[in-house]
Amino acid sequence: MNFKAKLCFLFLFTGFIFTACDDLDDNPAPQSIAVNDFVWKGLNTYYLWQAEVPNLTDDLFYDQKKLNNFLSGYSEPSVLFQDLLNKPVSKYPNPGEAIDRFSVIYSNYSQLEGVLSGNTLNNGVDFGLKRKAAGSSEVFGWVRYIIPNSDASTKEIYRGDLFYAVNGIPLTDDGNGNNNWVDLLYGDDTYTLNLADYDNGNITPNGRTVTLTKTALSENPVLMSTVITNGTHKIGYLMYNGFYTGYENQLNAAFAQLQSEGITDMVLDLRYNSGGSIDTATRLASMITGQFTGQVFAKQQWNAKVEDYYSTKDPSRFYNYFTNRLNDNSAISSLNLNKIYILTSKSTASASELVINGLKPYINVVQIGDVTTGKNVGSITLYDSPTFNKKDVNPTHKYAMQPLVLKIVNKTGFGDYINGLEPNYELKEDLGNLDVLGNPTEPLLSTAIGMITANGKMKKENPAKTFEIIRDSQTVNRFENEMYPNEIPAIFRSEL
Repeated sequence: MNFKAKLCFLFLFTGFIFTACDDLDDNPAPQSIAVNDFVWKGLNTYYLWQAEVPNLTDDLFYDQKKLNNFLSGYSEPSVLFQDLLNKPVSKYPNPGEAIDRFSVIYSNYSQLEGVLSGNTLNNGVDFGLKRKAAGSSEVFGWVRYIIPNSDASTKEIYRGDLFYAVNGIPLTDDGNGNNNWVDLLYGDDTYTLNLADYDNGNITPNGRTVTLTKTALSENPVLMSTVITNGTHKIGYLMYNGFYTGYENQLNAAFAQLQSEGITDMVLDLRYNSGGSIDTATRLASMITGQFTGQVFAKQQWNAKVEDYYSTKDPSRFYNYFTNRLNDNSAISSLNLNKIYILTSKSTASASELVINGLKPYINVVQIGDVTTGKNVGSITLYDSPTFNKKDVNPTHKYAMQPLVLKIVNKTGFGDYINGLEPNYELKEDLGNLDVLGNPTEPLLSTAIGMITANGKMKKENPAKTFEIIRDSQTVNRFENEMYPNEIPAIFRSEL
């Protein structure tokens, strides 16, 4: 082939590529597969493991017609979504098999938006589920706390209460995806819990019942904030249960009160906090400290396409910096601490783990409790619109995705904790001795106080009876331990 022919071929080939790109972006898919088209293009653009999924390869579908043919093979967007994920837990359920444990898709984005902002249809019982015995399909629930101003807050049900059945039907879960607790606890808006006692490790029905009704509930994640005086120590205790940007002022007010009371030490209780906003996590870390404003708190790592896109446009786009301002630009109340005690459990996830990991290069973080969930990846909400934001959203359906799009690391680049963050002092909650949250005698808080005051009074874990954890209400309500940036990075697909 002579030079002129080669040049001609190059122009033709280049033109073909641009035509193909333009075709995918400019030619709408038929209405019958519009949702599927949105699913593929959203994941092709943002999905963290886009390069590892063969059917998301950029040059696989060189025009819209070819893509349409592929998408027409799926009658349900949820099935397509699962097929486009990198070893999702739905297909790789055994421990250690799955790569993507957290990406989700929902047919109604109004429900998703409510959950991510702390607004849910809720009866006010925050609970955990455990297996009665190894190999058994029998499951029981235990009440972790009651949400204020909820239906449950007006009923005879309290932290530490156990339930074994709903409407008289015992709860079950065989560990292989077959269960009845989802339908029983998340089906009807009103149901009756059948209660039980903890009897030397046995879960024994006691004949008591309580009927609960779900209502539209907005949960302030600052459940409790108090100061405990012990000798020369003024210990601030804060229980924080969700990283909601809309409640940052309440969080900041709690820190302002702790600051005004001149606390010398702090215990941050994240044992039931399954995550939320990365920006709010950054601001919480800034409230704890204050002396590191402008320094790197965390770095987000996106897929190669997104990283390359921003490498010249805005290289600092994916850094999170300690700050002295809230989302509304009001001043942050900072404590300037050099050491903090953080209480954790298996339910501590995502943005909670980010706070622990992000603070470690700067101050002494003493973790007390159980190993955390191990979620070092974050997601964004994608809508069916030209920019994947809610503006100009497709009015013909309400599907939205929450796929994993980023991994997050701290200042030193460490973020490999998929097996969870190990506590400095391991102490799992004992169903036989839960005590009252915020009470200095509550085992986890008592242990933290003992470490702070060096009085040696630290609770030892009771090994007599442990139960396998199934799930908890927050990971169900909040769609698998969310961690997300507050804004979607603007991407023009035609420029990728």
